[in-house]
This record gives sequence, structure tokens and C-alpha cells, in this order.
Amino acid sequence: MAKITAIFWDVGGVLLSNAWDRAQRQRALERFQLDEAEFDDRHDMLVSSFERGKISLQEYLERTVFYRPRPFTQQEFTDFMFSLSQPNAGTLEIARSLARSCQYLMATINNESTELNLYRIRTCGLREIFSVFVSSCFVGLRKPEEGIYRLALEITQRPPEECCFVDDRALNLDAASALGMRVIRMQNAAQLRQDLQKLGVGA
Repeated sequence: MAKITAIFWDVGGVLLSNAWDRAQRQRALERFQLDEAEFDDRHDMLVSSFERGKISLQEYLERTVFYRPRPFTQQEFTDFMFSLSQPNAGTLEIARSLARSCQYLMATINNESTELNLYRIRTCGLREIFSVFVSSCFVGLRKPEEGIYRLALEITQRPPEECCFVDDRALNLDAASALGMRVIRMQNAAQLRQDLQKLGVGA
């Protein structure tokens, strides 16, 4: 078995809470008393462009929320969106420890819109851990498309058998596994640490 030299990490659901997934959107709908069916129809039509970096957060909100007058401002809504992002302390500590060991290339592969991704990278100190960010908003590809995993391998120039990809969703792991990457489905920090150790990965 080849030695792992690179570890690719999902962000939302692994390192941090999800950025703008179903649970976060539901909290915003309740907080601002928006019609769920109406919002979901508009979100579903725009989410691909939003996460591929084709439209800005402002344009997304203008077309999903502020297409009619609201009793709250776009800034209030944006601040609430950002406030939903919280670190997963246990997983982040594992990643920091591995980064400090200088034994592995540390990178992310994640689906996030530009403004939320940049906010989360900055406020959660991810630049201190990761040297490469293969984010959907930067590369125009989304998981589970094979192209985003292939691009990550090409950017980092690592053979797939030397790479491990960590995600919390089985569907997102399938294409990575098919390319020859080792994969771990993250459920909690203790399980993640054990599964990394099984692959010979440790700080």
C-alpha cells in the first residue's frame, strides 16, 4: 500500500459546520419568516451558479430573497448567514496537528460560494492549515463531479494512491475512490483519527 502524502478535506460538515446547506437555510427562513416553497424554488435554480462562482452573494440574495421589499436589510440577512458558520474543534485540531507535522500536503475539496468560502477560510484560520483550496467557487466544478477530484490531483501533482479524501457524505467519496484515492467518511473526530491511523496517517 502506497504511503499517504496528501490529505484532501471537505470543509462543511467536516472541518466546520455546513455553510449554506438545508439546515442553515431552514434557520434563515424561520428567522426572517420567508416562504419556504418560494425560496426553495429560487434557490434550486441558482445554487449551481452560486457555488461555481458564477454569481455573487449579492446577486443570489437579490434573486432568492430581495426580489420584493423586505422588513430587513440585505446586510442583516448576510450577517445571519455568516453567523451560522462554526468550527468543528475536534476535527480542526486533527488537521492542525497533521499540518504541523509537515509530513502531508494539506488541501481542501469543497462546494461553497465565494463570499462564504473566503469568510470561513479567514475567520477559522484555514490558511494556517491548508496550502491549496480546491473550492467549487474558484474552479467552476462541484462535488460529486469527477472533474473536481481530477483537477485536485493535477494541481497538486500527486498520484491518487498517495491521497486520502475526507468527507461526511458517501456520494462525494465515490468519484474520489473511483480515481484511486483512499477515502474516509467522517462521522466524528475520534472515528476520523482511528481511520487515518489505519492508513498510516498520524502527526
